[in-house]
Amino acid sequence: MVIHMKNIHLKNEEKHILNDITWDVEKGQHWAVYGVNGAGKTALLNMLNAAYFPSEGELEVCGRVFGKHILGEQLRRKVAVVSAGIQQKLHEDDNSFEIVLSGTFASIGLYEKVTDAMRERAKEIMHELGSLAYANRPYSELSQGEKQRALLGRALMGEPELLILDEPATSLDFLAREQLLETIEKIAQKENAPTIIYVTHHVEEILPLFQQTLLLKKGKIFKQGPTKDMLTSPVMSAFFDLPVSVAWLNGRPTLSKENFIFSENSLTSEVE
Repeated sequence: MVIHMKNIHLKNEEKHILNDITWDVEKGQHWAVYGVNGAGKTALLNMLNAAYFPSEGELEVCGRVFGKHILGEQLRRKVAVVSAGIQQKLHEDDNSFEIVLSGTFASIGLYEKVTDAMRERAKEIMHELGSLAYANRPYSELSQGEKQRALLGRALMGEPELLILDEPATSLDFLAREQLLETIEKIAQKENAPTIIYVTHHVEEILPLFQQTLLLKKGKIFKQGPTKDMLTSPVMSAFFDLPVSVAWLNGRPTLSKENFIFSENSLTSEVE
């Protein structure tokens, strides 16, 4: 197992942030984690990266058991994260190449000796990601799509076992989003690719490679299993407490709401 969670609870001053989470992710699986804002997605990811520790339950990530093994740097080298939180911590004067290189050490900035082999690996990764052309440009001058590619390169430098992508397409226009998703597909197809967890609140970003989906709602698992079984009109209507329709095109889902009317005390479908 890359991830083993059993009866996990996360509390903050007696308030439940995550409640009774049981979830197993096997090596080679790629999962989508879907939920609206406030569902607990970020808390779940922070726990996988050892930023949070569970209040109750069993947690094991990449062979490291919480409460038994030393975590810290050892886990950070196995788990790579692409998120807005990481982006905000980076040194904006560092160029794209330096950002990618820092992934070797799972650090913010470069403080250790960089070898020629590391530089060559960074060049190879940036070439594969299509970002070598702006390797020397300061991070602050990159477009949002270019920044995400730099973060992806940084994440891949450490050859992680688990790659967590937290809302990576946020703020991207349609073209940049599709280019990023195409890059993620290529990463997943590589030999010895990491297990990928893709977190989103947009179902249209869930690529065919994410054959398993976890639906998270109000800090609890609403449902989990094969993506085709999770992203259906009946399941998503129950998830939203609202009549919605799920359609599939080219292996990807789209979500739309049915016509509805508001009453003072309830929400009901419009009868046509």
